[in-house]
Amino acid sequence: MDSKILLPFLLALFAGLATLIGFAITFIARRTNRKLLSFSLGLSAGVMVYVAFVEIFNEARIILAENMGHQKGLLITVVFFFAGMALIAIIDRFVPKFGNPHEAHLVEEVGQGVPCMKSHKLMKMGVMTAVAIAVHNFPEGIATFMAALENPTLGIAIATAIAIHNIPEGIAVSIPIFYASGSRKKAFWITLFSGLAEPLGALVTYLILMPFLSPVVMGCVFAVVAGIMVFISFDELLPGAHEYGEHHIAIYGLISGMAVMALSLILFA
Repeated sequence: MDSKILLPFLLALFAGLATLIGFAITFIARRTNRKLLSFSLGLSAGVMVYVAFVEIFNEARIILAENMGHQKGLLITVVFFFAGMALIAIIDRFVPKFGNPHEAHLVEEVGQGVPCMKSHKLMKMGVMTAVAIAVHNFPEGIATFMAALENPTLGIAIATAIAIHNIPEGIAVSIPIFYASGSRKKAFWITLFSGLAEPLGALVTYLILMPFLSPVVMGCVFAVVAGIMVFISFDELLPGAHEYGEHHIAIYGLISGMAVMALSLILFA
């Protein structure tokens, strides 16, 4: 794997392993900082929405317009943008609903237990949550890899945004697994499994897409990635931010994420 490919893969790995930060917070912190989590998830959404619309969608449109003509290129960009949204929506539709991976979980739960839930039910909830998160992380790995392949600075920003998003997911997996088994080791490994789907998505992209990566294919993939990122932001990140804190804190985070991304693109363009 050459250096051009190594960085995108490592960024996808970094984003996926952020689930382990959630695992660590579960057993180190005494209380959940709701406002910080809410602001961080809003920030992550702002970064992803801004990047998707300003950079990635625009890049897809330019590439496809150069190779297919202005009108047809724009049409194909829009079609594949919504195809990306449809892809992640279908994944959501078929992922089991038991143990919602985006339900807010608090560090305080560790010391209290969960009333009226037997250990086998808790274990099932934790495992199903891990599977659901793994399925969601797979296309996020594709998005991180493709963005970093085209623009490393952009890839770093997206990987950071997704990493922030993965921290509460690590909490969501580790809490029920720990309750059910009493084993931090088991909670660690199942949380790790859910995060490794991210670099797996990057690896599959490298092995399957790279041999066929013409400018037109690249443009279509970018449009799909933009759609995936917008859907994740509105379906996962912002609702998660609202779950953890006040509405205004989430929106302040969203605007701050857009502003930070805009500034970094100006400085490093």
